[in-house]
Amino acid sequence: MWEARAPSKQTSFVEIKKAIITAAGKNQRTLPLQTLVDRDSASKTALAIIVEEVMKAGVEEICVVVRPGDQAAYRVAAGPHANRVQFVEQAESLGYGHAVHCAKEFSGDQPFLLLVGDHLYLTREAKNCAQQLVEVAKAEACAVSAVQATHESKLPYYGAVGGHLVPGRQRLYQVESVLEKPTPTEAEQKLIVPGLRAGRYLCFFGMHVLTPPVMQLLGEAIASTKTGVQLSAALNRLAAKERYLALELRGRRYDIGVKYGLLTAQLALAFDGKDRDEVMSGLVEMLALKGE
Repeated sequence: MWEARAPSKQTSFVEIKKAIITAAGKNQRTLPLQTLVDRDSASKTALAIIVEEVMKAGVEEICVVVRPGDQAAYRVAAGPHANRVQFVEQAESLGYGHAVHCAKEFSGDQPFLLLVGDHLYLTREAKNCAQQLVEVAKAEACAVSAVQATHESKLPYYGAVGGHLVPGRQRLYQVESVLEKPTPTEAEQKLIVPGLRAGRYLCFFGMHVLTPPVMQLLGEAIASTKTGVQLSAALNRLAAKERYLALELRGRRYDIGVKYGLLTAQLALAFDGKDRDEVMSGLVEMLALKGE
């Protein structure tokens, strides 16, 4: 278990030094332990790739939320970054929001970067996805969720937001409402964002910078229900209480938990890495043999 540290006296967006990675879901727990070949041709676990993502954004302390008994495997999976990683256990499967709240003492009264352990992120920008998000959160001094314009057929897999473009800004939205895995009808009624193509909605990217009040809202939800607690419901309440934004990142998310997700993520890493030509040649040869 991680050791509690005394929280700072003042919340500041000058620096975001803490990150929480959730990996306690019943169908998620083994995914961050999977090994891939990264863009630098090195074999790494998905967890190590995520940890490197947040470290490049300036994060110094990382807390991974795991199921009881998984700490040892995750410590090994963190590889050379294990000394930066602390652990907290989610003893009961009570939802994603509950998993986040398990790290309340770790985050203290500071804003924190939040990621899911079964997504990998890629961008061709100079700054990676976490860096892009942290930079905007610092500048705006408020909670910011990364989003991606997503076809309505994918709504059963993601939380989604409704709102409007911040005047004079590109890809930055004022959030007015949040729904977890809405139906197309619900999305059409409550999550329309002016300017998006028809049939597309702003769905969560699996990455957020959140403020301490989110932990308070999650705590209230946990105290009032015996069923699962979702982060989306807390974020919907947050949008009514304080300024809360969504940023459409220049990048892509790859969910390694869906069918062929690990394969798709591996191909994306390969096409964006040092071995691109070798992988392309192999695929062309495979397709040629298939056609014979």
